[in-house]
Amino acid sequence: MARATVLLADDHPVVAEGLASLLRSEFDVVSTVTDGAQLVEAARRLRPDVIVTDLTMPKMNGLEALHRLKPDGLTTKVIVLTIHANAELAAEALRTGAAGFIVKDAASNELLDAIRSVLRGKTYLSPEISQSVVTALTQSTTGGGKLTLRQRDVLRLLADGRTMKEVADILGVSPRTVEKHKYQAMETLGLGSTAELIRYAVAHGFTTPPPTE
Repeated sequence: MARATVLLADDHPVVAEGLASLLRSEFDVVSTVTDGAQLVEAARRLRPDVIVTDLTMPKMNGLEALHRLKPDGLTTKVIVLTIHANAELAAEALRTGAAGFIVKDAASNELLDAIRSVLRGKTYLSPEISQSVVTALTQSTTGGGKLTLRQRDVLRLLADGRTMKEVADILGVSPRTVEKHKYQAMETLGLGSTAELIRYAVAHGFTTPPPTE
């Protein structure tokens, strides 16, 4: 029986290689890519059974890539693997078409369980956020939930103390594009200054959590 094929997308090569090593025991890892544009190209070319993708990547984030692939009618199952244990973000991923959402600090066997689950046609959520995601899916979205994923990326990086140029370099876009996303986020949230935006981001958990020991 042929093994299921998996495409990995993560902008940290060490992380991607670690995931590939884990998955090769049970699945065929057909490619690893490091940005959203490569993800879209590889998915269209290889048509894998499963995509495991990070959210924040250069050129195009994971959900933007998923949006691009949606009209193609691929039967590929998508699992989002991210450091952000955010129920609203997980709900947004599921609405976009993802079949799974896993927090990166989960045990390694959870990813294997998630792939097996989505291949059987089920949805997989990390247990620590599953109930919150159900709540987010059944309630109307307000506040930060109205922000696009790219606006969330900008807020997170600004709240982490990055300069506009650093944010642009990390996301693979121009500083002018970063400014546009920042001001659109301010307008959406009804905030009048960058300082207010950063305070909002910190208060609502947009900062990157510190690494675990």
